Amino acid sequence: MSDEVREEAEARGGEEARLPLSEHLEELRKRLIRSLLALGIGAALCYNWAEDIYRWLLRPLLSNLPGNSRLIFTELTEAFLTYFKVALWGGFILACPVIFYQLWRFISPGLYRKERKVVLACVVWSTVGLLAGMAFGYFVAIPQVFSFFLGFGRSVIVPMPSMKESLSLILRLLLIFGVMFELPLVMFLLGRVGILTPVLLRKGRKAAVLGVLLLAAVLTPPDVVSQLMIAVPLYVLFEAGILLCALGARRGKATVQA
Repeated sequence: MSDEVREEAEARGGEEARLPLSEHLEELRKRLIRSLLALGIGAALCYNWAEDIYRWLLRPLLSNLPGNSRLIFTELTEAFLTYFKVALWGGFILACPVIFYQLWRFISPGLYRKERKVVLACVVWSTVGLLAGMAFGYFVAIPQVFSFFLGFGRSVIVPMPSMKESLSLILRLLLIFGVMFELPLVMFLLGRVGILTPVLLRKGRKAAVLGVLLLAAVLTPPDVVSQLMIAVPLYVLFEAGILLCALGARRGKATVQA
């Protein structure tokens, strides 16, 4: 083996990076089995507290329901399947460290050292953004959304949300707000590869302000305080994205010049 090939192998993780296909598939099988075992154990643990987890997830809705209203299920298996879904999602969250570790152990031997650092940084910051977005949605935005929609027709009708549909809705909303908080990281990466520029984003500030205000007006009750609670953090994300895009563009140029 020449010095150049040896250095490349070491940079990619040594001899492990050059295993034959059959051994790669065997390694993948082991990682998948361990991940599925972790998921199964986590789901089994969460099923014991599925009702408590469900009640906690639906707190933004339950706190806004009138006193004469309650959740219902309209199919014989709906309650069981809803709690089973809660257990699966809870098990996945508990198993995430194991799953990510198994995935990392599988892909890291094929990456250069610089690529490993980039991937790890993206995983860390995307996780932080996702959790921050979900927390913002759960504690700030989603209660306002439910308060707005449950305010219709209270004088003549009684809301009785389905437990299955309510869970699906709040999970979708949590995912939406989590993804929205990934915006700065996405703008950084797009700036680094040259697809977005800070100049272009600064020119779009007025459109961003209008879009954020319209979104806040749709999602919240018609009062200024509630709208600002949604609009201000979202616009701060946009401004943070501009700064990160500029940083990414500078790093991208430095990498090309190097």
